This record gives sequence, structure tokens and C-alpha cells, in this order.
Amino acid sequence: MRKLHQRIQSPAALFAFEAAARLRSFTAAAKELNVSQPAVSLSVKKLETALGSALFERGHRAITLTEAGERFFADVSFGLMHILNSAEAVASRPTEEYVSLSCSTAFAHYWMLPRLTTFRRDNPDIDIRLQTTDKDIDIADEALSFAIRLGSGNWPGYRCLRLGPEQIYPVCSPAYLAGNGTPESDTDLMSHRLIHLDEPHRPRAGWREWFAEQGLEFADTGGGLRFNDYALVIQAAIAGEGVACGWHHIVEILVKQGLLLRVGTGLYDIGQGHYVLWPAHGPLGPKASRVLEWLRATVN
Repeated sequence: MRKLHQRIQSPAALFAFEAAARLRSFTAAAKELNVSQPAVSLSVKKLETALGSALFERGHRAITLTEAGERFFADVSFGLMHILNSAEAVASRPTEEYVSLSCSTAFAHYWMLPRLTTFRRDNPDIDIRLQTTDKDIDIADEALSFAIRLGSGNWPGYRCLRLGPEQIYPVCSPAYLAGNGTPESDTDLMSHRLIHLDEPHRPRAGWREWFAEQGLEFADTGGGLRFNDYALVIQAAIAGEGVACGWHHIVEILVKQGLLLRVGTGLYDIGQGHYVLWPAHGPLGPKASRVLEWLRATVN
């Protein structure tokens, strides 16, 4: 931790960087943090000096993340989210009412986190607790309000709301394409650095299935860059380490932000969807009902 303090001497610099990177604006970050724009700019500059690397490219009217900045932003936002969850858990009281949601790390980081700021602004009286897990736990046994699941929509004893289909397409960073060229075909894509997900608890479709959908046979020899968490797969893709299978509901916002680019036109719809589940017995409480309506509005 001493070395960390030498690199990052003020937590305020991390907050300033995260807000500026997420909002793509020093001015918007200053407004969100209730400080002056020069204060945000100075905090980020000190952070860049301590790290010895530029995190932003500063234009006349806009800022964009450098490759180093993209990688740092993925890690910082991921870490701050977990600190927030831990802090809220420590500060909670048994009598306090909150709404809990179990989901994967990738869903929490790339789907929920970008939307929580608006939700909390509009619903300051509702405390949403995210519980990330690497396997599908029984939400009734864990006394959770909701859980995110991949499936066909049939879970006995539970009600569900479909958030969207599970569609897969290749994605990579602009930096990767600049350094390695754009694949000329699906066959050509096989020769590129592919990032794999080795999910131990929740098997997911990967490159073998995607290539098969395109009419190609892919021999997975077990090599390449491999992770057991999809959040790490996406972080590696953003950092320019290779091409990943992009799950649409996770990478959609990253593609819109330009952090990832879709490669080619090939698409694989696995025929299942992502759902939010809750126990069928008994009615939802008023706060849980409002969270469900918010989730419903995100897909309408």
C-alpha cells in the first residue's frame, strides 16, 4: 500500500479521473463532483504525472482517453464499484430496507454501473446492493430481491423479466485494429489474437460456437489469452490485447462510446436471453417494485 500511496497520493484524484473518463468531460465531472473545472483538471494532471503516462488526449472542445487511460479507467471503475459495495455493506443496519441484486461481475460493471448514477439521482431513497458471484446461487435461500440469469425464461418458482437476447459478435479496441489490421473475412479472423472465456460455473458460448454459426470449423487448441471472468475478457479487449466474443448486452455501451469496435458482420444469436428473476411467492415490496419498473423501462 505504501507503493500505491506513492503513485496515487489523493483518492480525490481517482474520483476526478473516473468521473471525467466516464462523462468524457472535465466540466461535467466537476459538476457531478461539485468542484471547479480547474480542480478536476489539476487532479487529473497530478495523477498523470505520478503515473508517468498521459491518460487523456485533450482537444479544443473534447477529451478522449488514451490507450493507457482506457485500461486504467476499466480497473479504477471496477475497483471503486467494489469499494462502494463494501462500504455500503459495512454501513448498513439490519432495520434498513434495501434492494439486492445478484449478477456476474461483467454485468455489474458494464451494464449496471453506467446506469446507477441516473437511478440514484431519481430514486435517492432506494439503496441497491449488487452481489457479484461466479455461479448462479439460489436467490430465495440467500434472501435476495433479484438475480440476473441467462436462459429460456423458465425457472419454476420464479417470475422473470426479459432484458434482451444473447447475441454474440467479435469486438476489439481501435488500437488493436490499428496495429494488427482489420480481418478481411471470418476465416481471416482465426489468425488474429483471440481472447477466450473459460467459465467454470456458467458455461457460455465462445469462439467455437460463433465460428460454427458462420459455417466454419474452429479448432481450439487451448492456447491464446484466456480468462475465467468475462469482465477480464472485456478489459483485455479494451486494452488492445486481442479480439473477444462480444455479448451484446454487455458491450453495446462500450461500442457506442468507441472503446470497442465491432469486427465484421457475423452474428450468433444463441436463442436464449438475459432475465431478471425474483421469487414468485408473495408480492414485491414498494422499493423492489420501483427497481423492477426501472429495469423494465431500460428495455422498452
